[in-house]
Amino acid sequence: MPADAASVTFTIKVDGRRVPATPGQSVAAALLEAGITVFRHTPAGSPRGLYCGMGVCFDCLVTIDGLADQRACITPVRPGMQIQLTP
Repeated sequence: MPADAASVTFTIKVDGRRVPATPGQSVAAALLEAGITVFRHTPAGSPRGLYCGMGVCFDCLVTIDGLADQRACITPVRPGMQIQLTP
C-alpha cells in the first residue's frame, strides 16, 4: 500500500539550495516552509513574496526550470524542479 502522500517528500532546488517539498504543495508553500519569504524585488528594490496566494497579484513571480515570471502560488512542485529567485 502506498505511503500517505503527506509523508512522502522530495527535493527541489532554489538558487542551488536543496529544499524539501511534498506532493500537492505549491512552490510558494515549499519556499515558505523552508523559511524563504522574499521571492523577488521590484525595480525600486522593494521585496515581494506571497501575498494573495491564488494567482491574482503576481507578487510571487519566480523562474522555474528556466521559465521566467511563473507564479509560485499556483504552480505545483515536482521532483527535481529548479527555481531561481529574482534578486
